Amino acid sequence: MTKAPEHSPPTFEQALAELESIVDALEQDEMTLEQSLDAFERGIGLTRTCQQALETAEQRVRILTDARPDAEPEAFDTHD
Repeated sequence: MTKAPEHSPPTFEQALAELESIVDALEQDEMTLEQSLDAFERGIGLTRTCQQALETAEQRVRILTDARPDAEPEAFDTHD
């Protein structure tokens, strides 16, 4: 008996893109109730995936900044 291939979770970027697509589809108001509920359920799962990725990234940043306690925070410039 063969195992079904395991699906790896989407990356943060993939999950966010799919979540945006789901929101757009829900806003079109062209889905049935069942389709809307399925899309909403998928969206909740993707939201959790994104949240976990952000929490992991935040932990990594904390580890890196804790490694240099004498480092001064710098302003983050979003404009290049």
